[in-house]
Amino acid sequence: MALTIVVRAWRTRDEGEAPRGAEGRAAGTKGEGDPGELSLTFDAPRVVIGRGEGCELRLPDPSVSHRHASIRQRGGEYILIDEKSLNGTFVERVRLPPEAPRVIRSGERVRVGRVWLEIRVEPKLVTRAPRDAAKELALALVTRGLLDQGEDPRPRVRVLEGPDAGKELRIAEPGRRYIFGRGREADLVIEDANASRRHVDIAQKGDHLVVHDLGSKIGSTLDGASLGPSDVPWKPGQILAFGGNRLEFDYPAAEALAELERSPDEAMAPSERLEPPDPDADPDAPPGEEPASPEPSLAESVVSPIRRPAAQPSAPEGGWSFTDGAIVILALGVLALSIAGLYLLLAK
Repeated sequence: MALTIVVRAWRTRDEGEAPRGAEGRAAGTKGEGDPGELSLTFDAPRVVIGRGEGCELRLPDPSVSHRHASIRQRGGEYILIDEKSLNGTFVERVRLPPEAPRVIRSGERVRVGRVWLEIRVEPKLVTRAPRDAAKELALALVTRGLLDQGEDPRPRVRVLEGPDAGKELRIAEPGRRYIFGRGREADLVIEDANASRRHVDIAQKGDHLVVHDLGSKIGSTLDGASLGPSDVPWKPGQILAFGGNRLEFDYPAAEALAELERSPDEAMAPSERLEPPDPDADPDAPPGEEPASPEPSLAESVVSPIRRPAAQPSAPEGGWSFTDGAIVILALGVLALSIAGLYLLLAK
């Protein structure tokens, strides 16, 4: 039986609507009736859950430790182990002792930091290219967080200089091929008379783009190296040049993910009480009245890798706190003992 882990503790601004191109595709597990589900399916002796790049399930939330927990096969069952994480690993509402194995059953909900997961043990096809899928899932979660804050997380290609300086294009659909050239059918129409009608082909792959030349007359270069008919990785900071134009791209979601993975673990406040997500909630139901204490969404934290510490309560103005009184009493006691000692010394 395969192990499927579903990310449950997030809400998008449109009550579960996934951003275009980010739904289910990250894991290849887009479920019927639940187009916004993000999950990965494994058949491996160990699955590491955490914020670090090397984890099999990457959760871009600062409350999740870089190596937070692991799920391991033991015979015909799976066991969950907390890997000495800062904020702990919970099954439903019960916190696991560090490094103490606990059998995990299908349908149980697990919390790592602020993130709720659902565990399913079921016959299912395993996710292909799991490391690439883990990165795409993390990018999809960061994308949702940025969308919730009104930012555009998609890759953006810009013409820095040349006859078409200022033109730009957002890569809205991962996997789709985008054509740059002089032809009116191109996705980014280039006015440079030296460009071919179909000059270069660009697509998104993970956290970077890929590009190849389409047999243009004058050719294309990436950081000075000539492009051929095969895809070449195009990374942020590299310059694509053809004709008189020089282009670069940035990817806000990938930049945010990298920042999250570099940031230190964030301790949760003792007052944070995160209830398990409602398993009977209908994600397609119209939005209704919010519960009194809704669980924080993953989107609220993935875009804030370094959260400001909560303000400490201060003593009321114009009065003494209990601590102030205790310090004064202690000081008076020390003073009294000193006077008594001096009196005895002089009396001898």
